[in-house]
Amino acid sequence: MTTIKDIAKVAGVSVTTVSRALNGYSDVSEKTRKKIELIAKELNYSPNTLARSLVMNKSKTIGLLISGIHKGMIKDDFMVEILAGIDDYVAYTDYDLILFSTNSTKQREKTYSQLIRERKVDGVILQGMKTEDPYLKEVVESDIPCVLIDIPIKSSTVGYVTTDNVLGAKKATEYLIGLGHKNIAMMNGHNFAFVSQSRLEGYLEALNEADIAVNWEWIVNGEFEESVAERVATYLLTKNPEITAIFCASDLMAFGTMKAAKNLGISVPDELSIIGFDDILLASYVTPPLTTIAQDKFEMGYQAAKLLLEMLENREGVHGIYLDTELKVRESTKSR
Repeated sequence: MTTIKDIAKVAGVSVTTVSRALNGYSDVSEKTRKKIELIAKELNYSPNTLARSLVMNKSKTIGLLISGIHKGMIKDDFMVEILAGIDDYVAYTDYDLILFSTNSTKQREKTYSQLIRERKVDGVILQGMKTEDPYLKEVVESDIPCVLIDIPIKSSTVGYVTTDNVLGAKKATEYLIGLGHKNIAMMNGHNFAFVSQSRLEGYLEALNEADIAVNWEWIVNGEFEESVAERVATYLLTKNPEITAIFCASDLMAFGTMKAAKNLGISVPDELSIIGFDDILLASYVTPPLTTIAQDKFEMGYQAAKLLLEMLENREGVHGIYLDTELKVRESTKSR
């Protein structure tokens, strides 16, 4: 059975260098790392994870804990892209990744610490947490390293990766204003999401800076669900026919809003401009193709994994990361 001593001998380096290279430490040059990884592969090196976990008191496993998975998310590739980004980073380390889920009910039955101990993970990436979730408070108080997706909270053991949601929402609203729209409504998510608070802030900033009065009755919640957004948009548009544009805080809600407009005989974009947020895969395939604010969801996952492993390996890392957004102009918006 090949050991790191065998690899060190062939590579002509110390055992310490081999160990640090295979464990992803940044003080080993990329050239040396690749050389060691190639030799390890040629010698069919396989680390004894059980023995290592006993010695180091580490499982070399991280978890992706997703809250609130439901059937309506099938159309939304947001979570899949984040998972792909996490996996892309973890694949080049000696860590394993496991996926597990929770919801508000489960969180009241089992504490966060209990769940993590049962899963035997060294650290966790959390996705889909609500501000009201019991786990959120436990996470901040826990000594288990974790990275939050889209929740800008940090401590000595908690980091986060998020998009600049305020600026993204502001971009969307400013684009509609630039097209000549003044009667702009907002289809937000729900009151228990940090991104909802941030996107509302960006929407309000854009209106205020353009000296457009805020009509609070035009700010509604679609729960980040297509069917809910369709129902809410139907009521909104029926009651307020003067609305000429709607900023939706997710693409799924934009799809629901487009359905509502179609059912009411309102032409998109001739009579109503609709802009979304996320740029999920289906955004460019709906009719008309959806103008939206794109998030780099893959990069979000990649950076979350990178940050968590830096924390686990006691390497210096930035504990709060904001990613940029990009306006994708398609055919669901039009000048007044």
